[in-house]
Amino acid sequence: MARYVGLLRGINVGGKNKVAMTELRTLVESLGCTDVTTFIQSGNVVFTTGASITPARLEGAIEKRFGIDITVVLRTPRDLKRILEANPFADVDQSKVHVGFMAKNPAAAAVANLDADRFAPEQFAIRGRELYLHLPNGMGRAKLPPYIDRQLKIPTTIRSWATVTTLVELAGR
Repeated sequence: MARYVGLLRGINVGGKNKVAMTELRTLVESLGCTDVTTFIQSGNVVFTTGASITPARLEGAIEKRFGIDITVVLRTPRDLKRILEANPFADVDQSKVHVGFMAKNPAAAAVANLDADRFAPEQFAIRGRELYLHLPNGMGRAKLPPYIDRQLKIPTTIRSWATVTTLVELAGR
């Protein structure tokens, strides 16, 4: 049996792509998953499965059930613990730190071409498939995340540091 955290991109944002978490839990259970729990309305689902599960399978089921085409990113509890340990912004106010979960590793050349200085004091670091963001003025006014999204062209779903730490706790049960 394997435990996963599914991170859905772009649901329940600004009144678009509405998905009730109770219905999401039911859908994930219908795929043969157990111990399914969701956390807040932004599309975080933690589950256990003995079967093979892929982002594409979840995306297909979500599109069929809810009629929305979204990206799902999967991580294991071990992945999430590694993400917490690798925080390059451990010395700042953690309420200003976010993690972007990318669907795949970005190309090194694309990362090298990012112009981070133009968004100061906002900062970023990329570690594998994770995008760490330090946004001193908050996510709502941040200009760096949309810029990185446009430049890398990789589906990315962003969570606050507090959400990531809670997901580690939920996944560890």
